[in-house]
Amino acid sequence: MQFLINLMEQHGYVVLFFSLMLELIALPLPGEFIMGYAGHLIFQGRLDWIISIIAAGVGGSVGMTISYWIGYKLGPAFFHKYGHRIHMGPDRLDKISFWFEKFGNKLLLISCFIPGVRHITGYFSGVTQISFRLYAVYAFIGAFLWTGIFISLGNILGPQWHQFDNTIKRYFLIGSIIVAIIFAIFYVYRNYKKQIKEFILAFLGRGVQRFRSLRRLRILIVGIVVLFLGFVVIMGGLTQDYLNNEFKPFDTLVLTLIPLLFNEQWAPWMNTFSLLASPRVLLPLIILTFLWIMFRGKDRVIEVSFLLIVSVGGEAFEEGIRRIFYRLHPVHAELTKNILYPFPSEQTLTAFILYGFSAFLLVRHLKMAWLQTFTFIIVSLILVLVGLSRIYFKIQYPSDVVSGYIFGGVWLSLNILVMELFRFSKLLKKKTRLINF
Repeated sequence: MQFLINLMEQHGYVVLFFSLMLELIALPLPGEFIMGYAGHLIFQGRLDWIISIIAAGVGGSVGMTISYWIGYKLGPAFFHKYGHRIHMGPDRLDKISFWFEKFGNKLLLISCFIPGVRHITGYFSGVTQISFRLYAVYAFIGAFLWTGIFISLGNILGPQWHQFDNTIKRYFLIGSIIVAIIFAIFYVYRNYKKQIKEFILAFLGRGVQRFRSLRRLRILIVGIVVLFLGFVVIMGGLTQDYLNNEFKPFDTLVLTLIPLLFNEQWAPWMNTFSLLASPRVLLPLIILTFLWIMFRGKDRVIEVSFLLIVSVGGEAFEEGIRRIFYRLHPVHAELTKNILYPFPSEQTLTAFILYGFSAFLLVRHLKMAWLQTFTFIIVSLILVLVGLSRIYFKIQYPSDVVSGYIFGGVWLSLNILVMELFRFSKLLKKKTRLINF
């Protein structure tokens, strides 16, 4: 490492170019360490930020191009002949080739963030002989995202970069895996939609499959079930981490980054963002949601009932959860002296529930796709800003804020699931009566 540091200090841009190029050809070089240290040198004024990103991004792109053409020239014949020596025989190669042809391009955007994966994606993309133009678009964008983020983080953290090097890589790896799973779910749904629908029909009963509205409602219910189970699994992991005091690296990293990204001039904006989770905003939101249901809702009694349950029950849910965790493990006293039960965050939990429920009803009854997408983006932005304001003012730990989103997601998805089951039951009875009549 000291040798690399000396080289970086003497030939920064050249080292960035060649080290990233060689790493993406699969040589064992610590590319993330080199990029982080380059950011440290930028912080000291010894390198230029833009030039450093260009040098690293171009180097990574060249490396991915070389690995692609090596794989392209070797072709499937090489692996069919010698692949068994590296546990990459014809059967496994065919499966990987099929996966790359169908889905590999999209994951090139995040493959650089996953150690081990970034070293082989170029070769397998070449072996499967996918279009180089298509490969280059995703691979080069992914390379510049990877290099730009790590160099920028090194610049932001400056002298503290060494302290968080391993933590940053860990959370980027976790995030990349989550994104990959989301891509995989989307891929499975897109390519096996018919089989999924058949499974849903078999699971929920074939007696009413002739009703298209019921069929769509079944698919929605199954999707909500998957979402609910996902939130429950993550909630379990967060609970375990909280009880074992394993949030410290994450909290320390975020609490270090936020003041570096948002100085004291952001205080008025952060005050505005915090108001988005205050009763002055949430109460009118509930009223507007009620009016929307009365004017546009299709099952007004059901939707109004669950608006009440989500609102009142959500308040009881978050109060009970926070009291339980406070009694189990009060570890936040040094930061949150004015809040008795900081985990999970009351503000992000409540905001997630109320904004999420209102957005769900809005999206569910709107037919315009662009308006549905716009609603999703705006609500997501509001929730992020609410959490950001809590961290900025050091009212709560980042782990409290994130946990608020997850616990709120559990309560929200559970209530939406039960509401849709009531709607399904009502619609099924109505259709059955019409048939009998």
